[in-house]
Amino acid sequence: MAEFELIADGLRFPEAPVVMDDGSVIVTEIEARRVTRCWPGGRKQVIAVPGGGPNGLAIGPDGKLYCCNNGGFNYVEMDGYLTPHGIADDYSGGRIERIDIETGAVELLYRTGDHGVTLRGPNDIMFDASRENGGGFWFTDHGKVDYAKRCHDIVGIFYAKADGSFIEEVIFPSNNPNGVGLSPDGTKLYAAETYTCRLTQFNIVAPGKVAPDAGPGGPGIPLYRPAGYKFFDSLAMEANGNICVATIGECGISVVSPEGELVEFVATDDIFTTNIAFGGADMQDAYLTLSGTGRLVKTRWARPGLKLRY
Repeated sequence: MAEFELIADGLRFPEAPVVMDDGSVIVTEIEARRVTRCWPGGRKQVIAVPGGGPNGLAIGPDGKLYCCNNGGFNYVEMDGYLTPHGIADDYSGGRIERIDIETGAVELLYRTGDHGVTLRGPNDIMFDASRENGGGFWFTDHGKVDYAKRCHDIVGIFYAKADGSFIEEVIFPSNNPNGVGLSPDGTKLYAAETYTCRLTQFNIVAPGKVAPDAGPGGPGIPLYRPAGYKFFDSLAMEANGNICVATIGECGISVVSPEGELVEFVATDDIFTTNIAFGGADMQDAYLTLSGTGRLVKTRWARPGLKLRY
């Protein structure tokens, strides 16, 4: 197991680390329904309280945070782990929000009904190189499980503009897509499905568009799917094109090459290892969210991460 430095603990199911220039890291605390900034040494500051279930985060071209809000989960706390368990009793609807880091102001950018879309549980987000209409971003909708009704949402992968002018479901259906990322040259879109534990590649043909027939029977090209008791969560890209997928169950990060081969597996001690992000001058500082035990940790990575667009 790699050596990990504790950055912050006592977090309530943290996800979506965003590494800032000053060395701090912003995370969502999904169970606590807030966005929190963490500094080495354990200092924490609540930035905003969007409510619902703030999940994925990314800095946009305007310097604000763009948040995938899943609307909320119920939780179970047992054996030292905090675990999401189905749709929240007070589910407030899936949405995309924009957050001012300085003031904490939360702005609703997209919700169900806008441009004809349905948003159930937006999850992860990544900006591309597009500059039109304030820039463009891809995001996944993980959907919701309603145990009382014995139903599970059928969901997809979306593309939207940062100024609120455009949103479209580009890929449908997808089995609970979670992590999303772009290849260094911007020509490939990667998405990790949680319950199928499948990493899929899509060929981008234009901003917000994928080739409809790249894979067997549709746009998705199956890239990697491990055996065993494992589930995929969020992902981040290495500068060389490897895909680093947070892996629940086996506990760690699965590093997959663009050719679909397992490069390495970096183990952790939390069954809910959910996210990884890169920072530092050489982009080899890796920050991981160990969500079940409420920790944000840091380790040195073997290869540089991909520097994000913003």
